[in-house]
Amino acid sequence: MFFTNNHSNSIHRKRSKSLGVPELIAIALGGMVGGGIFTILGISVALVGVFTPLVIVIGGAIAGLAAYSYVKLGVYYKDEGATYSFYKRTFPNSSFAASLIGWWVIFGYISTLALYAYTFASYAISGFSFADSELARKAVAGLIILTFTLINIWSVKGMGKLEDIMVYTKLVILVVISFVLINNSQSTIPELIQGDADVSVLSILIVASLTFVAYEGFQLVINAVNEMETPEKNIPKAIYSALFLAVLIYFVISLGAILAIPFDEIIQNKEYALASGTGNVLGHWGTDLVILGALLATSSAISGTLFGASRQMAVIAGDGYFPAILAKRSKHIPVAAIISMAVLAFILVLAGSLEVILEFGSVTFLLVSLLMAYANFKIRDLTKSSLFITVVSFFALLIGAVLILYYEFNNQPQQLIFIIGLYILLTIGSWLFSRNKPHQVGK
Repeated sequence: MFFTNNHSNSIHRKRSKSLGVPELIAIALGGMVGGGIFTILGISVALVGVFTPLVIVIGGAIAGLAAYSYVKLGVYYKDEGATYSFYKRTFPNSSFAASLIGWWVIFGYISTLALYAYTFASYAISGFSFADSELARKAVAGLIILTFTLINIWSVKGMGKLEDIMVYTKLVILVVISFVLINNSQSTIPELIQGDADVSVLSILIVASLTFVAYEGFQLVINAVNEMETPEKNIPKAIYSALFLAVLIYFVISLGAILAIPFDEIIQNKEYALASGTGNVLGHWGTDLVILGALLATSSAISGTLFGASRQMAVIAGDGYFPAILAKRSKHIPVAAIISMAVLAFILVLAGSLEVILEFGSVTFLLVSLLMAYANFKIRDLTKSSLFITVVSFFALLIGAVLILYYEFNNQPQQLIFIIGLYILLTIGSWLFSRNKPHQVGK
């Protein structure tokens, strides 16, 4: 259970509701602007070239449709358990549904941990002679995961202060990078469009779906529902404002990159495209600034994701859908859950490339958001949701997931097998744990 009628707890909550809209927007932006632009830029330019800013806007629109159901469910349930709790409470008679959504959500977060660690490593070693070494990249990714695992275990207070510094610093750096790149543009949009005139609408929609993972994190606002005043007003304000700002930041950076950096260079060094290209445009200081921004962005995302998702993992384990040891806490810190998430993220880094991790993360969060849209549809009268928007959201998210799988099937079938294999394992695991929960899952 995620709430209680205990009088002392309610008094404590009344005293601790100190998060306003600006703080909530910062929480969401900290989760979203976490290396996503550094990850998706090279892959997007390789597939759709000059249309990269457009696919980022379309991806943001898909994220906005996903956010609609999260906002409605968040306002209705006011439950800090967010995704997992929403589905569990909407479908109280299905233990398997609760278990499955729990497994998918947690492993979606694990994939983003792997994605951010991989991106961190790519930028961290980009200035060295072994920048293209896959072994070095994965070793550094493991080290950064280990670092923030220890920080999360040893000092929650210290982690929180460090997170605040990283979030605000990275936003300033990203804004500076954006406008400097645009001011040093080497090409014009019409010139670039002529070179990419053969890009299809289908390709644009596929890449827009791939960018969805860059917007993952807005739902972190709901985890703070017990620390905010008037959640019915602040949840939608914070989530929609943060999404708008994230789209704006991503759009301006991608526009500056395609105008100032040759496409061949972005594609060739797609794991650290901004650092490589900015160096040629702005010199050594430009490269250093981009690398610093990337390291801060990915670090804050690793730290915040590990912090929040490990606690959700502990809650799910407490309900019996993960091994019981993952529910145990030491001084309120879910040590076993933190360590488990870190180990699994590193295994995913070792097993997959940047693209397969990105695609698995995007598909996972599209599917999870699809389930949230379905849950909202089921109780749309209670959440006072628009039938039209809810249905459009459901099908937009479904099409996005299908488009990524279609792309994999036609271009990289071996990666599709890897992704499907992961889903089969997750489904089997969630089913095995749900068998021990035949009773009704309480509201």
